[in-house]
Amino acid sequence: MINDKVLAIILGGGQGSRLYPLTHARSKPAVSIAGKYRLVDIPISNCINSGIKRMFVLTQFNSASLNRHIKNTYHFSFFSSAFVDVLAAEQTPTNQTWFQGTADAVRQSMHHFNKHNYKYVLILSGDQLYQMDFNAMVKAHIDSKAEISIATIPVNAKDAPSFGILKSDEKNFISSFIEKPNTKLLPDWTSEVSDEMKAKGRNYLASMGIYIFNKDLLNELMSIPDTIDFGKEIIPQAINKHPVLSYQYEGYWTDIGNIESFFEANLGLTDTFPEFDLYSKARRIYTHPRMLPTTKISGTNLDKTVIAEGCIIDAGKIEHSVIGVRSKIDKESTVINTYMMGSDYYQSIKEILDESVVSMGIGKRCFIKNAILDKNCCIGHDVRINGGRHLKDTETDTYVVKEGIVVIKKNAVIPNGFVI
Repeated sequence: MINDKVLAIILGGGQGSRLYPLTHARSKPAVSIAGKYRLVDIPISNCINSGIKRMFVLTQFNSASLNRHIKNTYHFSFFSSAFVDVLAAEQTPTNQTWFQGTADAVRQSMHHFNKHNYKYVLILSGDQLYQMDFNAMVKAHIDSKAEISIATIPVNAKDAPSFGILKSDEKNFISSFIEKPNTKLLPDWTSEVSDEMKAKGRNYLASMGIYIFNKDLLNELMSIPDTIDFGKEIIPQAINKHPVLSYQYEGYWTDIGNIESFFEANLGLTDTFPEFDLYSKARRIYTHPRMLPTTKISGTNLDKTVIAEGCIIDAGKIEHSVIGVRSKIDKESTVINTYMMGSDYYQSIKEILDESVVSMGIGKRCFIKNAILDKNCCIGHDVRINGGRHLKDTETDTYVVKEGIVVIKKNAVIPNGFVI
């Protein structure tokens, strides 16, 4: 099988400052999504669904929770060659530095990869939301005799300046590349796309940050010490020297680059027919199996809301929100446009009934809107959090405001009557 010749490398990214404070104590791939998953579950699940079962995850910042999640989640048969291994940046006699970029992370880890038998390397990002069959991309790579393949997605003129834009010929080979082009240059950068994409004005091919390399070429490119990034250096320099294929993908894809895109991606899951389909049998998303009780809801008006398992909900109203595992919301509280990540554990009944402390979850008579509540937040009674563009960006010990979204930090305690 061709999948037995593919090795997947998932790039965990750097410090994740644009997703701060969610990345304050965890790496970007370990951030919770959809109330019960982690971001790293997305590329790993795509690989498993495509029959690619040898994966390395490269990371260097706050990797403890990521290590724990992967160790507790992805178990394969003793008789199988399948694995998911985390490789953190390491100092060696020949290298004394942290990862300097995406290509440098791969370069520093090549001695681990080359212990395995493979012909093709699939390089993925750890912070994107999509469901993709990599088999088709690998087949296109082999059939075209490409040495590098880049997954591309058609985008419109409004979005194009935010991406690296590629131009392809009639055989889908890439002839040129420009990083975040000025709007005035766009007329010269259209590519051939499907009629459906043309009808939507999506005539420009953006790199998705998903690559396939032939093993020999990757080893050759990684021997060049001055290049540290795939998107900015390796790919643009390779286009005129090697056959580089554009593999067009037209499904749902979003880059979880900042708090706003993270927030919108999560709330998008509450749509009647969400673009990211968590209910697909063929493209299921895997994660750590928790032995949690069912969710209990009493007297709550629910609308366009996703609720994970193990929750106790007594709220008055929850609308357009994602409620994560083990969440507790008390009586007469209203939650709107909010992603509540939930809790890592349950408090005892004694702790919950102790009125001298703020218990975990959302208390009574609260109003929460346009917010992200990180894990294990303790929100007191009569708290009002009303996010929106009227709020200036700010940071305190317990919360951050970014683009009008209020992010309550992990383990934060918000006292009774507090107003944001």
